[in-house]
Amino acid sequence: MPTHSRSIVLSAALLIAFSASAHAQSSDPAWLDNLSSQLAVQEDCAVEYYLNIREGNLAGRLTFEARAQCADGRQFDGSLIEPAEEFTISECGVQVC
Repeated sequence: MPTHSRSIVLSAALLIAFSASAHAQSSDPAWLDNLSSQLAVQEDCAVEYYLNIREGNLAGRLTFEARAQCADGRQFDGSLIEPAEEFTISECGVQVC
């Protein structure tokens, strides 16, 4: 196969792989629905979007963390360490350095 053709095939393959990866990252994890529901009930927060979405493992237990941006401008951090069923929620305030 000529070098130019290989380059086109490689570029197409990378584009497809990148598109699939971007799509996978853009879909929210299911646990964010639970956090949204809890924020709506406890804090009267209509979540517009999430920042700093993280999933991890702490001493063999799954952990979930995210910062929620509410429609009214407030932000909340939510975290959960399994086997807990509810998120620990704290409001983000103004920080002074």
